[in-house]
Amino acid sequence: MRSKHQTSTLFLTIFLLLTLGCFASPRKSIRSRIPCKEMVFYFHDIIYNGKNFKNATSAIVGSPAWGNHTILANNNHFGDVVVFDDPITLDNNLHSPPVGRAQGLYIYDKKEIFTSWLAFSFVFNSTAHKGSINFAGADPLMNKTRDISVIGGTGDFFMARGVATLMTDSFEGEVYFRLRVDIKLYECW
Repeated sequence: MRSKHQTSTLFLTIFLLLTLGCFASPRKSIRSRIPCKEMVFYFHDIIYNGKNFKNATSAIVGSPAWGNHTILANNNHFGDVVVFDDPITLDNNLHSPPVGRAQGLYIYDKKEIFTSWLAFSFVFNSTAHKGSINFAGADPLMNKTRDISVIGGTGDFFMARGVATLMTDSFEGEVYFRLRVDIKLYECW
């Protein structure tokens, strides 16, 4: 029969082995913070203003009671919901051949600060890329750069996760803006 001391030592040893086993389980190491894929794209948004139907790539689909569907609301556009289907290019020229489409929506969600919340996909159908990358997150527009989450993807980007850094590359009033999107994927399959 074992003594209490031997039993305590046995339980302590088993506990330590189990604890160490949990920490030694196969996980990605800290050095995995190096992106497995990096890409830069530009997307060009031309909002419908009542006069540019042929060129518009986005439209206001929801607005507050004091707003309308052709002019963005006052008070930092608070309450406006905009859907878009914008061309994606490899450079900052709107007339460059598109490599895909940015499709989704943005919601102007604060009265005090010019900011929005984004949910969209880059849908690719080119020789270089097939599939989609999905994004979501807050976009504090007055910051020079903003990070949003890459929350998934399909095709070449199956289950991708990472960060996209947005930078407003150009804008013309409230009708046109161009975003530079610097994508860093940290999970690639």
